[in-house]
Amino acid sequence: MKLSAFPLVAVAVFFALPAAAERHMMQPVVPADKLAEARALVSPLPSSLKIVEQGKGLYHGKGGCFNCHGKDGEGNGPLAAQLNPSPRNFRHHGFWRHRTEGEIFWAIKNGLVGTGMVGFGGQLTDEEMWSLVQYVRTFAGEHGPGMMGHGRGMGPMMGRGDGMGGMGGCEGEGCGR
Repeated sequence: MKLSAFPLVAVAVFFALPAAAERHMMQPVVPADKLAEARALVSPLPSSLKIVEQGKGLYHGKGGCFNCHGKDGEGNGPLAAQLNPSPRNFRHHGFWRHRTEGEIFWAIKNGLVGTGMVGFGGQLTDEEMWSLVQYVRTFAGEHGPGMMGHGRGMGPMMGRGDGMGGMGGCEGEGCGR
């Protein structure tokens, strides 16, 4: 009986992968017991260039997001090499296909266990975090942004039909109602 070299090759490839690999895009960013709550969150802010610009200012300033996620959202900021897992690449199409705006808001507010992503709920207001969500999703470019949840996704075919998707009325504790 002839032995296959496939198992040896698979093991060698596994150990050759970089230690600080990005988590798989399909893996939720929010813990399973909080996922329904996070997906139910909807921004109270109107979709607008003004809000996107506010988010951009926070991303590159007070929020300090660029330090890990990079100035263009590619997960290659000056601190990225020190983090394991690597910061999310917001330009990756898979990221936007599997996220709602509520999940992104929840991650910004609470942080992500097992990563370098700390929660900013103590430093930023809910409104500031929602404006960050609007800015960060501009990194999706031609890939989306997103297809999660009818009426709650971030894609252009979702929500009110205003091209920003899922940015309807305010629901949940993230909107301050």
